[in-house]
Amino acid sequence: MKKTHISALMAGLVFGLGLLLSGMANPEKVLGFLDLAGAWDPSLALVMAGAIGVALPVFYLAKGRDRSVLGEQLNLPARRDIDRPLVIGGLLFGIGWGLAGFCPGPAIVATGAGQAKAIVFTLAMLAGMGIFQLLNRPKAA
Repeated sequence: MKKTHISALMAGLVFGLGLLLSGMANPEKVLGFLDLAGAWDPSLALVMAGAIGVALPVFYLAKGRDRSVLGEQLNLPARRDIDRPLVIGGLLFGIGWGLAGFCPGPAIVATGAGQAKAIVFTLAMLAGMGIFQLLNRPKAA
């Protein structure tokens, strides 16, 4: 097994464990954060602040590099424009998040735990990804 595979496995395990420990795999916790008029739960904001605090220095160090620490090709996004597909995708993501209480990472963790709501969300997410691929495949010349 390559060291990049081991590194990816470890990162995924740490991410999933973090979601479980923070309660973010529980859609009620997420929906509580989105319920500004009701019993608002600020814990998701604290989790996001912690994640940003960890990620910002890493992205700063990665800027300008073309290889990862493990020597793999590093492809950071170069585009910074806000276009129609980005806005539509963001709206669809937000609507799905607000309706279900899941975003992709927690949905996959909860799917692995056998939560029916998460399984439905994950299937819908995969269908959306498939539709995107169909709509955005290169045109034959």
